[in-house]
Amino acid sequence: MARRGFAGAVLVAGLFAAAPLRAEPVSERLLTHKNWMVEIVGFDDGTLSCVAQVVDGDDTFSIWADPANPVKLQFYSSEWDFSGGGAADLTVQIDRRSPWSLTNAELYQNSVLFNLPGDEDSTNFLMEVVEGRSLHLAARMAAMCKAIHWQALPPRSPR
Repeated sequence: MARRGFAGAVLVAGLFAAAPLRAEPVSERLLTHKNWMVEIVGFDDGTLSCVAQVVDGDDTFSIWADPANPVKLQFYSSEWDFSGGGAADLTVQIDRRSPWSLTNAELYQNSVLFNLPGDEDSTNFLMEVVEGRSLHLAARMAAMCKAIHWQALPPRSPR
């Protein structure tokens, strides 16, 4: 049920892509479950995105989706300062499962950004996020290591 709710929220972002937008960014909450929040966001340039987000103190993990771009992961920490930009190769581990490699992630201000390729591995990664409870981001730079915790979405109920 929760998986369909998340997938439905991403689909809603695509359906609203043709709707006229206001001049200022606007967001509307579509779903809240435990630590997770899903919103649709309209930007000044007329684009729409759907964001699923969990906040753990000053750290945030977000999944951005819109009809015109790849799904983007955003790891945010107020402790980071990547004002010089750049890129990094990272690993992400969900709970105690095998780590995932995120190569060439973009470093931007207080965020690490990564575009997911549109393949089966990306789908498997997102399903681990949905089923998981915590995420650990690691890099060669110790200052970038972060753990973000959340409550798992409820298990999918049988049809």
